[in-house]
Amino acid sequence: MADMKSWTLTLALFTCVAFLVTTEAQHAPGYCSFYEECGRNPSVESPLIEPIIPCLNYSPARPLQGAHYTKLIQVCPMLDQGVGKTKACCSINQLNSLQKSLQLSKAVLNRCPSCAENFAHIHCINTCSPDQSQIVNITQVMNMTITTTPAPSTNGTAVNETREVVLGYQSFISNTFAEAAFQSCKNVRIPATGGYAIATMCGRYGSALCTAQRWYDFQGDSSNGLAPLKVEFNLVPEGQPAPPGMVVYSGRALGCNENTTTGGQACSCQDCKESCPALPPLPEPAKPFAVGQLDGVLVICIIVFSCLSAVFLGFLIFKFKRQHSKRKDSEKGGHKKDRNGNTVSEAHPIIDPKDISCTDRNSLATQEFLGSFFRAWGTMMAENPVKVLLACLVVVVVFAIGLYKIELTTDPVQLWSVSPSAAAAPKRDFHDQPPDPLPATNQLILTAPQRPGHMYDSLVFGMQNFSGILSKDLIEQVLELQQRIQAIEFFSEDLQRNVSLKDVCFAPLNPSNPSITDCAVNSLPQYFQNSMENLDAKANMTQLGVTKEVDWRDHFIYCVNSPLSFKDITALGMSCMADYGGPVFPFLAVGGYKGQDFTQAEALIMTFSLNNYPRDDPKFKVVLEWEQRFLDIIQAYQIDPQVNFTFAYMAERSLEDEINRTTAEDIPIFMISYAVIFLYIALALGDYSSCKRILVDSRLLVGLGGILVVGCSVLASMGFYAWIGIPSSLVILQVVPFLVLAVGADNIFILVLEYQRDTRQVGESRQKQIGRVLGNVAPSMLLCSLSESICFFMGALSTMPAVRSFALYAALAVLMDFMLQMTAFVALLSLDVRRQDASRCEVACCVTVSTPRSTKPNQGILLPFMKKFYAPVLLHPVTRILVMVVFMFMFCSCIFLMFHVKVGLDQELSMPTNSYMLEYFKYLYKYLEVGVPTYFVTTKGFNFTSVTGMNAVCSSVGCDPFSLTQKIQYATEFPDRSYLAIPASSWVDDFIDWLNPGSKCCRLYTSGPNKNKFCPASETQDICRRKCILFPPLDGVLRPTVAQFERYLPDFLNNRPDLQCPKGGLGAYDKAVVRDANGEIIATRFMAYHTTVTNSQEFTASLKRARELALNITKTMRQIPGTSPDFEVFPYTVTYVFYEQYLTIVSEGLFNISLCLLPTFVVCCILLGLDLRSGLLNLLTIVMITVDTVGIMTLWGIDFNAVSLINLVTAVGISVEFVSHLTRSFALSIQPTHVERAKEATANMGSAVLAGVAMTNLPGIVVLAFAKAQLIQIFFFRLNLVITLLGLVHGLIFLPVLLSFFGPGVNKAVLLQLQTKKAIEMEEYNSKMHDNMGYVEDHDNTNHTLTSWQADTTTEREQEPDAIKTKL
Repeated sequence: MADMKSWTLTLALFTCVAFLVTTEAQHAPGYCSFYEECGRNPSVESPLIEPIIPCLNYSPARPLQGAHYTKLIQVCPMLDQGVGKTKACCSINQLNSLQKSLQLSKAVLNRCPSCAENFAHIHCINTCSPDQSQIVNITQVMNMTITTTPAPSTNGTAVNETREVVLGYQSFISNTFAEAAFQSCKNVRIPATGGYAIATMCGRYGSALCTAQRWYDFQGDSSNGLAPLKVEFNLVPEGQPAPPGMVVYSGRALGCNENTTTGGQACSCQDCKESCPALPPLPEPAKPFAVGQLDGVLVICIIVFSCLSAVFLGFLIFKFKRQHSKRKDSEKGGHKKDRNGNTVSEAHPIIDPKDISCTDRNSLATQEFLGSFFRAWGTMMAENPVKVLLACLVVVVVFAIGLYKIELTTDPVQLWSVSPSAAAAPKRDFHDQPPDPLPATNQLILTAPQRPGHMYDSLVFGMQNFSGILSKDLIEQVLELQQRIQAIEFFSEDLQRNVSLKDVCFAPLNPSNPSITDCAVNSLPQYFQNSMENLDAKANMTQLGVTKEVDWRDHFIYCVNSPLSFKDITALGMSCMADYGGPVFPFLAVGGYKGQDFTQAEALIMTFSLNNYPRDDPKFKVVLEWEQRFLDIIQAYQIDPQVNFTFAYMAERSLEDEINRTTAEDIPIFMISYAVIFLYIALALGDYSSCKRILVDSRLLVGLGGILVVGCSVLASMGFYAWIGIPSSLVILQVVPFLVLAVGADNIFILVLEYQRDTRQVGESRQKQIGRVLGNVAPSMLLCSLSESICFFMGALSTMPAVRSFALYAALAVLMDFMLQMTAFVALLSLDVRRQDASRCEVACCVTVSTPRSTKPNQGILLPFMKKFYAPVLLHPVTRILVMVVFMFMFCSCIFLMFHVKVGLDQELSMPTNSYMLEYFKYLYKYLEVGVPTYFVTTKGFNFTSVTGMNAVCSSVGCDPFSLTQKIQYATEFPDRSYLAIPASSWVDDFIDWLNPGSKCCRLYTSGPNKNKFCPASETQDICRRKCILFPPLDGVLRPTVAQFERYLPDFLNNRPDLQCPKGGLGAYDKAVVRDANGEIIATRFMAYHTTVTNSQEFTASLKRARELALNITKTMRQIPGTSPDFEVFPYTVTYVFYEQYLTIVSEGLFNISLCLLPTFVVCCILLGLDLRSGLLNLLTIVMITVDTVGIMTLWGIDFNAVSLINLVTAVGISVEFVSHLTRSFALSIQPTHVERAKEATANMGSAVLAGVAMTNLPGIVVLAFAKAQLIQIFFFRLNLVITLLGLVHGLIFLPVLLSFFGPGVNKAVLLQLQTKKAIEMEEYNSKMHDNMGYVEDHDNTNHTLTSWQADTTTEREQEPDAIKTKL
């Protein structure tokens, strides 16, 4: 009968009356309740598959033979009782329909064979069981007229007849069986989404709230568009009787870790927790270093401080006893006498040449050489000022011409990310090669905090609490805004045509020729396919005898719980899929909800995804223009008074735009800062003697000249690096001039103040005086500038682009600044001195003043104050001890704080204080419920076509328990440690499922022009009868051959997923597999999701954990035969390239700072004649400044990152200015005691450092507090203020005290030179006296002179040779 007739529906109903037949039902073993198909169910509206229903037919079960029996074994193997012994209550037509229906579920369940069999089991029992009448109870039937079409061979005519058809029935199932079947399926994954397959089979409940009863209820709900008739599944608890005449089906459901009856293997670990191998327990996270209950670092710092204090106390006691002993010896022995009986001062003993150390000789020789060289140099510059200025101008212009080639780096990735040689950069480049860059994101997050919520009594879902943002009028406004954005259109100069969203949007399911509706726009209105008509739709619905109206709220609840549904279960019957064909997961549409309470969401999310083109692609500018118009619409919408939302927004270009905007806006702040510094320098350099000579004595032009020297040095540095192709940045434009100005101003003050305090010698010209003054101070200027320049050149070894480029530009700028100061500034000073000598006014040079210039050297205000008050108080015995103790305590405290400084740079800190991006970051962290996606990328060198290769990657049945995707899944079970929340999607798994003949996905045309080519599941004509793989393997482990793999992979990647074949790879995987021209796979990616991370510390930790996982996977996969030794798996997401630096920034920062400290020690030692003690004390003070700076960073909330590292490198350079001048002044002083030498160095050089460095920096730094950029406020105002103040207190408080205790002794070579010179002078004097007074008297005078030469040293120091003069 079945092979001679086909049934088609010709008429709906005669009577439209449905009736219950439970009282008339017949229930007996071996009997059927229905048999054969009776056409289409007229009560099902808008079905997704044709709802074929059976005919009511109480009759004995039929024995099966031949093709009928074969089909039963194929579809329902659990009913097979053997050949000739098997009976069933289903026709071969019913088996074919059942097979088609099961194909939909098998497409997602076949990866777990026992689940797929359990799922089919109950439907096979209901449809085909030989005892069907005892298991199912017919509840609803109707009369329906059908037309019987005889086979053509019979030459019969069509006959209309009325038959009773089944519209619904009850099925009684053991709760034990149902629960076991549900447990076997509840963890089966959908690799493309990382979610659970059960979520698509449980309707409104999703995977989280799904139970066995709800799972079966959905399968029997004809309103979902999938069930052909209504089935009421009754899950009967163990021991509870069934209704009269009925038998509870209590078959055995397979566990997911069991093999199937047909030999299918147990499910994999990813789909079945019971199959997971025993994993070793995770090691406990490292605990903070502690001693008992106390912080270990704190304990160590306390111990170190105690030890240092004890050692210092011991030193003081030892020194006191030694001085006391010397005093007693002196009192007992009286004053020492020389061989002639004259008294000798112990403070200045006679120096024996044999007592001179090599260090002292080298120091003297170095100072004499440098002094004489710079004296001659300065004289030459001062005598030829115009020529020097012209030559300097030519050199600067030659260098600065390179500025026309300058490239400003504005891309945050290139500026603040890692070096191109670091790990994340090449991986970013590898990943972002066309055609595989990640889409650009343009996002809007809307809230309505003042809008009250409302309760909704849903017929389907019960009482629901809707938040204020989930109001229909607001959703309509969102849809209107979305449509305005989608309608953006403009003329592109680059493309010479009008362009719209479809020209640049990311269209995953139609990338070749997209329309507006193909563009990936994720928002809540997409649940209604962006249709106002769908949003307004209402329908009456009856459930359990209650009729109510259902509307958009019912559809919304259903879709957020089952986003993959093509039809909801309400009377609306609408799809949940977006108009572009993809699902909208709830975390992409709403935010700010807890758990699964989507109706209480506090925010709506709208995301436009655009294609990400390379910067040299013409469409890149088109995307920028579209994004700008997107921002214009949003910003105009924001200020509209009728808008009911508060919201935050961003475009892909926003981050770079805002960084550039704030940099441009803060340039005036920097200009004001420079102007304040210039004004201070111009006023402070003046040598004012009377009010009438103010315009003559002021040095405005000298100050301006000093500023111009700094500017020229920066321009020359930038021009040089532009010549050789090293890019600059706006950060360099802001920071380098500031740094060079601080360094240069110090040198300017030292030179000018030394000249003002100097007295011109008899017969000396002004040019020679300038040369002599320069000879005195230039070695100190050389010491600092050379130290700083080498320091910055060493800092250029950093792998961070921003740090490296800053260090290179700063190093050359400092060096050029010193050279120009030694040339151009000396020439300018010479011209200014000539003007002053001629009593000409500044600016108005033709005007002269008659008031004569004072001949007395001007010591200013600071020098007398330092000499009379500051130095004596500072170097008082009690003060010195307090200073040492306080600074040791501060140093140890800052070491402790240094270990607690935060590493990182939060994105919002790069934004100005008035940036809209700050609000976006706030909303992002508050409302988004999922972290960023991360991709595990494989490189070339792995054979995916081999069975072992597929098993090493996949996670379905038969795969390795420690495969790539399985290891990622293990990591997601510990999200607090791995920072992974959702397992990776796997194109290998879905490709295998797609090939499975149990689904409808992979078929071939069997006729027509495309014969033997791929036939999509959407093809409805009966011309695709052949499967790609003819027979499924008995063990359920399907693996294609190499030929099959290579043939069908392109078809899979280009197959658009739909209801008939949800495993199609287009959209999900077409960009995830990259092949070369020969078809070899050279790169793939597997997408997982991070947990939500909100700060740079968490971003860095997530990168570290992902990299550790990828390394573990790489090691495992390299063990697969045939794998290349350089094959690698690496994690990638857009944020990694920013946070790569923080994995190594601490060690790299220590390395860079150490490299910067090294030249300060080496140069100091060399220029002081191998004076190791001075070099070490100099180094110690700079180290203390640096450590204390990091400690204060912790207290002031300044994180350690590339920006702060730039400032710490700068801190080393500025510290040299605070420290080295004073150290050199102390080392060359010839005062008799350490304290006196420290007083002299503090007064003479400390006043110049205070005026030149501290007072120059502080006004400019204070101005930076008014900058809009948070980076400027935090890392330039705060940090530079800390650096300057710490440098000041260490240089002018700690260092003098340190030198007074531990500084080097007086240079005996200098004393010997003075002694010899004095002796020669006295010999000449005695020779003259000999002619007048006689030999005896002359002899007495000579002896007296030899014993008292040092007594006159202090009063005659101004007349000593320039090479040994130490007053700077």
